[in-house]
Amino acid sequence: MSENDLHIDLGDLADSPALSRSGTTVVLLHCVALFLGSLLLFAIEPMFTKMILPLLGGTPAVWNTAMMFFQAVLLVGYLYAHLLSRVKTLRQQVLIHTGVLAAGLLCLPVHVAWQEAVTASTHPVPWLIALLTVSIGLPFFAVSATAPLLQRWFSRSDHPRASDPYFLYASSNAGGLIALLAYPVLIEPQLGLMLQSRAWTAGYLLLAITVVLCAVSLWVARRRLRSSAVEEILPAVEATGPVDTFHERISWSRRARWVGLAFVPSALLLAVTQHITTDVAAAPFLWVVPLSLYLLSFIIVFSRRPILRHSWMLWLQVWIFALLAIYFGENDLLLLTLHLAALFLTAMVCHGELVRRRPTTEHLTEFYLWMSFGGLLGGVFCSLIAPLAFDSILEYPLILTLACLLRPEIGRGGQFRRLLDFALPAVLISLYLLAWTRLDIFDVGPKGPILFYGITAVALYSFHNRPLRLTLGFAAILFAAIHFDDMNRQLHRERSFFGLYTVCTNRAGNEHWLYNGNILHGDQCMDPNELRTPRTYYVRGSPLWQIFDRINIRGGVNHVGVIGLGTGSTSCYHKPGRTMTFFEVDPVMERIARDPKLFRYLEVCGEGVDVVIGDGRLNLAKTADGTFDLLILDAFSSDAIPVHLLTREALALYMRKLTPDGIALLHISNRYLDLAPVVANLVEDASLAGRIQEYEPTEDEKRKGASASTWVAVTHNLQDLDPLAPYGIWRELESERSRGVWTDDYSNVFRTLLWGRLFHLD
Repeated sequence: MSENDLHIDLGDLADSPALSRSGTTVVLLHCVALFLGSLLLFAIEPMFTKMILPLLGGTPAVWNTAMMFFQAVLLVGYLYAHLLSRVKTLRQQVLIHTGVLAAGLLCLPVHVAWQEAVTASTHPVPWLIALLTVSIGLPFFAVSATAPLLQRWFSRSDHPRASDPYFLYASSNAGGLIALLAYPVLIEPQLGLMLQSRAWTAGYLLLAITVVLCAVSLWVARRRLRSSAVEEILPAVEATGPVDTFHERISWSRRARWVGLAFVPSALLLAVTQHITTDVAAAPFLWVVPLSLYLLSFIIVFSRRPILRHSWMLWLQVWIFALLAIYFGENDLLLLTLHLAALFLTAMVCHGELVRRRPTTEHLTEFYLWMSFGGLLGGVFCSLIAPLAFDSILEYPLILTLACLLRPEIGRGGQFRRLLDFALPAVLISLYLLAWTRLDIFDVGPKGPILFYGITAVALYSFHNRPLRLTLGFAAILFAAIHFDDMNRQLHRERSFFGLYTVCTNRAGNEHWLYNGNILHGDQCMDPNELRTPRTYYVRGSPLWQIFDRINIRGGVNHVGVIGLGTGSTSCYHKPGRTMTFFEVDPVMERIARDPKLFRYLEVCGEGVDVVIGDGRLNLAKTADGTFDLLILDAFSSDAIPVHLLTREALALYMRKLTPDGIALLHISNRYLDLAPVVANLVEDASLAGRIQEYEPTEDEKRKGASASTWVAVTHNLQDLDPLAPYGIWRELESERSRGVWTDDYSNVFRTLLWGRLFHLD
């Protein structure tokens, strides 16, 4: 009996009503189980990462490291599924996997295994991976193995569609996509982390039951088939195995291609996510947008009738890459869509190529295993290798370049075409550099840049059928654009788990600026007569200066605590007889602030100043209550204030550490988040007194280095703020109860976004 004959016979058998109903039940149960499993996987990722974010200062790198862990466990789960699928009988496989699912219950409900972060600042990645492993490793592993295992079980059934079970993968990813979209919009705003954990545990139990039902449905369907007078066909089925089990040979070059096609989208996902979260905030709603696009690409390409053609994606990818190469260095968040489009189109192209190269079901679990391995390599590259190998976010343009190389080659080859693959990009970059260095395209008028960039984009598109040619041309333009955009003279650049720090100077060399990502975090005039002069948000006349000025008149401040070091500007307000303690999460930041070649605030103003390394809130909790007369919250991760520093529990901690008439001063300046109502709700909830000032320097002050800033002063009693009355620009806080009160269990960053500023619509 031929393979095609067997397909026809089984298809005819399925026409009977009993077998048709049985087949429908099998497919439905598998779809439900795969949907639920993916829902659980992608719901726990933002949920648990949000739980552990406060332990590491709220840095965006927590998400990337967590993603690498999830990819690693996914790989182990796929390997387990691959090995388990080789067990002879379905019954044994079901019993083993049921035991694994039951073992996962030992770690539930989801919780952080330990809170102590002793080594988190010095060795954050190993510490974080260990915490993730102990806390959720086992249940995540059990769920991750379910998808390939169920598809393999289905492929060994007698269902007419068993020969191509890849359509179930779309159902699986649909569950993940729904979980990701629902988390920031529905789950996070409505449920605290404790309730989320309980709901996830209930979902896990439901998944375990559904997996068992899937196995039972396969067994029932097979019994019905045996009783349908088709015994003459079943021996052939059992002798030959599944209908698609002719021995397909898989070469190592094909496996390597699978790995490469999975590596690029995975690495690009993390690179784009870091780019976005560094500039706005480390929050689940910004984590899930890129991941949703990544997942959506799987749903589309693995569906039986993809709604987006592969050829369309190949065409669009080149145009988006051409625009990205030209505008890569821009900071305008309207280009956010360009970065996300590049991620989505690259995922569509690479995953589409994976579908085109997928094997028969005999190698289904191996295919998913190599895909997962490629995904893990992407996570390892972005989370472990890149931070050590590069002092900037160089992995992003490198991954984009590699994506060009993995495009399919169209047309004939030949030695002459190979020569053009090198010659044409060389000509393009030569003309590009000539235009930048010898011509001023802006002197031509508005049409100059349009014409220049338009010609560059068209030239890159003309390379689209030749991957090597496109790669060389794209890389040349991209890295040239990055170079020309970074024209400030750099004195120092260093990258750590907590951020990318760049110290620049002007042409005269008398002003130094510190950037975290692309956000200014302080500067200093290096003129010997100006070394003690604070600048940016801390200038004389600013809210910070007003606090020190009026409290000094009242009787002075003896003990000052500051969460967040930066350049050390606040030490300008230090004086003999006063203690000042900085709490700084990143040891790299302290090295920069103490390097006299970069900044000298601590050198000239900070005699006797202490710097405590570690998360500010955790270390502050170790100090004695009533220690500080003034406590300054000045911690930022790029432009984002870590959420765990603006919760009910955090504010209660600040007030406990203050003297009875002490003041907590919160620096809440932000380009994209409206944090004033958040703080107002916290102050009202705690029955405290607070005032806010939105400081706007004059044009003359701005020329001297002053920056606009927003500060909130909080005290136990309103009369403690009376010394600020002469300034007359401290106004009452305005709470918004509809936003709720942020706690360690609940926060909603999505609601605080200033959408007009985010997309420059204001």
